[in-house]
Amino acid sequence: MPPRIHLRPRALRVGTSSCPASAPIVATYASLATATTPAPPIQQTFRSTPPILRYPPTQPPSHRRPEERKTQLHRQYQSLLKSSPLILLFQHNNIKAVELMAMRRELAIALNQVDAERLKNGQEGQYADQIRLQIIQTGIFASALRVVEFFKPEDSVMDHAQHPTDPSTPTSAQIPQTSNRVDDERFAHGLSRRAWETASSRKFKTELDPLLAGPLAVVAFPAVTPQYLKAVLSILAPSKEFPAPKRKTTPDYYEPAVQVGLQKLMLLGARVEGKVFDSDGTKWVGGIEGGIDGLRAQLVHALQGIGGSLTSTLEGAGRSLWFTMESRRTDMEEKEGGGKKEE
Repeated sequence: MPPRIHLRPRALRVGTSSCPASAPIVATYASLATATTPAPPIQQTFRSTPPILRYPPTQPPSHRRPEERKTQLHRQYQSLLKSSPLILLFQHNNIKAVELMAMRRELAIALNQVDAERLKNGQEGQYADQIRLQIIQTGIFASALRVVEFFKPEDSVMDHAQHPTDPSTPTSAQIPQTSNRVDDERFAHGLSRRAWETASSRKFKTELDPLLAGPLAVVAFPAVTPQYLKAVLSILAPSKEFPAPKRKTTPDYYEPAVQVGLQKLMLLGARVEGKVFDSDGTKWVGGIEGGIDGLRAQLVHALQGIGGSLTSTLEGAGRSLWFTMESRRTDMEEKEGGGKKEE
């Protein structure tokens, strides 16, 4: 084994062009350690430096840990409630995975048939791929519903602008960036601290609270389309108004897995454009003839009928006034002439 040789650090030789080559400048490590640090810029003495954000702009800090499953479900349910104007609520009782798969299969077949029919008639909008039956966590869904209904991010931003966190330092309130703290009041997303306080408050009650109990399943629609609603009700909640498909056309619908699963599923109601409908109201929406176009035609017909009745009412008042004045004029002429005039 070769011997170890201990070497001392050599001195740093720094040469300059102004000094002659015969007189080099020698600087040791001790002299460099005692060098003077330059003064900071004058701007840093009276202006605060913006904080460095430790998170991506698209993922601000949340009240709960973002990697937890409950946090992701809360975010998913908020997006579902905001993007779905029509949501059906079902109560299920110990549905097995095989039964759920069989019902989803039959539901997809019925929705694809509606897509084909709309495409044949030249109607825009095919939503079969976006409508599906899914099981939800009732408590998390209720919390997400309260956030969507009652949490207003614009009010949070305005309150912070009017009442800053630290009024003693006006320069910090003018910084456009937020801090790295979770409890920063400027955070206005659905998983912020203020959103959690809104969802936890007991004074906020929604119309769906009586239905949000027990195991639930939902069917979300990207648009209010009675045609797709009718297809979903005929598969998942068949009735006299929405009969189930016949055995000759769809024999797979009458398999034991599908029928046993349907017996464990019960329609509770629906949320349509922020309004709550019971089972009868949901069936009324699905029974609109012609879909949304038929509803528009009914509305136009109702408005035309109201206009016609209003016109006849106004004309009737004018006619009665004219007849009254005319009869009065005739009576006065008869009295002045001293007799009844012949027609």
